Amino acid sequence: MSLTRDLGLAFGLVRRAWISRGRRRALAARDTSGKSPMPGSVQVAVYFADGPVNLYQIRQWYAPLAHLAETHPVAIVVRSPATMLALLDESPVPVVYARQVVDLEAFVESHPLAMTLYVNQNSRNFQMMRYGRMWHVFVNHGESDKMYMTTNQFKAYDYAFVAGKAALQRLGAKLWDYDLDKRAIMIGRPQADHFAGRLPYEPDERVVVLYAPTWEGDRPAAAYGSIASHAALVPALLATGKHRVIYRPHPRSGVVDPVYKAAHEATVRAIAEANRRDPKASHVYDDGPDLGWQLAAADVAVTDISAMVYDRLATGRPLLIARPSSPDADVDETGYLGAAEWLPAEQAGNIVEHVSRVLEDEEARARLDFWAEHHFGDTTPGVATRRFEAAVDLLVDRWAEFERLSPVESEPVGGVVDDDKPIVDDTDL
Repeated sequence: MSLTRDLGLAFGLVRRAWISRGRRRALAARDTSGKSPMPGSVQVAVYFADGPVNLYQIRQWYAPLAHLAETHPVAIVVRSPATMLALLDESPVPVVYARQVVDLEAFVESHPLAMTLYVNQNSRNFQMMRYGRMWHVFVNHGESDKMYMTTNQFKAYDYAFVAGKAALQRLGAKLWDYDLDKRAIMIGRPQADHFAGRLPYEPDERVVVLYAPTWEGDRPAAAYGSIASHAALVPALLATGKHRVIYRPHPRSGVVDPVYKAAHEATVRAIAEANRRDPKASHVYDDGPDLGWQLAAADVAVTDISAMVYDRLATGRPLLIARPSSPDADVDETGYLGAAEWLPAEQAGNIVEHVSRVLEDEEARARLDFWAEHHFGDTTPGVATRRFEAAVDLLVDRWAEFERLSPVESEPVGGVVDDDKPIVDDTDL
């Protein structure tokens, strides 16, 4: 058994190295000049050290970053060749490929960086965070009551841009000695001002239900995924002939648990079969890069405990949350989740009844309105974008003041943290 495992690991390493080498060759053959920033121009960097599996985290920032770039030059810094290839095709702002730390140093030295934004907590963020003379700002990739939202890693950043009052309360309750007044800046949800994508079907009288489950998680406390536990949900909706399902699972669904992967694949097959039986149903298995049209189009959304709860909450439209079946899942019901409309696993087969109920329940709608304001502040279109850009303006002005008061000196870059080891494989991030 041990020899078989070792051979498997060795094969996997060789395979990943081969794939990575191929991607580097493909990148070397690409003309990247059209996506490179102007020399000495970038004020705001967005650091993204992940591989393609986590591109959803940066994609949702494309539109706000493009709008910000109209006043402050922006560039996304990536470390993975596969990610760079994707962003060359997708990104609306310039992209910089910094495979090794020497590349990162060259970028930092050649641009007047006022700040770097971080959309996740990748450990490689620290390779960028060791550079001074700029602000390091955590902007995250969503708003939720996951345990991830109160990690002590918030303290590593100079500032955090957070959604609203709920985020401040959450951080204040969990983090010791964290200066909320100084380091946390409320901006709302600017991504909601830029919902993307077109409807892949012709609207009709069907009730549209978005089912957007998260992945299975990599630890018991984060076992929020419902695809396996609520497997009866989608088939029940497909069977009515009166509902249209939009199934948008988390991109990482099934990467840890083969049972979860099998449940996901069964759901995809069920949707395909329902469309074969009735092409006019136009059920959707959505694994595309655009996020927004799904939230706007759905009459009812069913999500797991994830950022999708709060993206939907910002629309003020009916919402059900699949209650985690694992008793070990960390569910914080002190905020919105304490007032949410829950769907237990044993009720998944009765989803049609629950969809009808939340569509007609005025009290549930009033609760949604209250919690939307609590989490995001003013959700009037355009307000969050203005708050985000005002926060950037504020920190750019502070940076300029520190630059004026502090003489420019040669800056030591500190200790070595696996600096010269490039990212070999995109899948291990």
